[in-house]
Amino acid sequence: MSLFTIDPEKCNRCGMCVLECPARIIAAREPKAVPVLVEGGEARCITCGHCVAVCAPGAFAHRAMRPGELEEVTRRQLPSPAQAERLLKSRRSVRSYKNKPVPRELLAKLIDIARYAPSGTNAQPVQWLVVEDPQETKRLAGLVVEWMRKIIKTSPELAAALRFDHMVGAWIMGIDVPLRGAPHVIAAHAPKNQPLAEGSSYIALAYLELAAYSLGLGACWAGYFQLAAANHPRLQEALGLPDGHRCFGAMMVGYPRHRFRRIPLRNEPKVIWR
Repeated sequence: MSLFTIDPEKCNRCGMCVLECPARIIAAREPKAVPVLVEGGEARCITCGHCVAVCAPGAFAHRAMRPGELEEVTRRQLPSPAQAERLLKSRRSVRSYKNKPVPRELLAKLIDIARYAPSGTNAQPVQWLVVEDPQETKRLAGLVVEWMRKIIKTSPELAAALRFDHMVGAWIMGIDVPLRGAPHVIAAHAPKNQPLAEGSSYIALAYLELAAYSLGLGACWAGYFQLAAANHPRLQEALGLPDGHRCFGAMMVGYPRHRFRRIPLRNEPKVIWR
């Protein structure tokens, strides 16, 4: 099969597929002509699906996806601007969790939503590690503390700036600061030499956090966990990521213990308009 086919009976010659293709590999040779693939275009296709998604009559079929295989989107299915604003503004970083594991089906739902996050050239480099067992999550938090103890000895100035002594002291008292007692941690990882992996991981985790909030879950960026995962061999061994992969970010996940009832104030934005 060629890269794409267009049903000439359905195609209305609107040209939207031409305009929306990010790789510019679709062209209309003359006005009101059925679009065609440009020479050498197949090698440049990033399989983003814009061409199939934008075609109103469903005339466009890509080798990797056909219109009948894609979920349709209507305005009625989307939140209103006010609802979207409320969701984004009221999201909170959750640091207190119920002693209640999240079912695998719900954790899988988060990953399923996050996989639709944008990535440069549609590379989709992000892969996931989901720690289901709360005891394993606690063990990983202990390895983060172990790394902090090491940094206190080897780089005391850095440790002091990051208040590692406070966190180690809290751990001794039974308080989990690195992962806040969350039942689960979800790590985004990818090949470390993939140039777009880091940014793509951050975007995917942001999607995951917002999805968690919409599903009644709480989440928080696990920054100390990410630092330790990048620098502590024992934690890296415990994570068991594929060879050549790096943890580019992680999120604590669980049921929030408390409900936030108001949106806190934030600084006014500093904007340069040109």
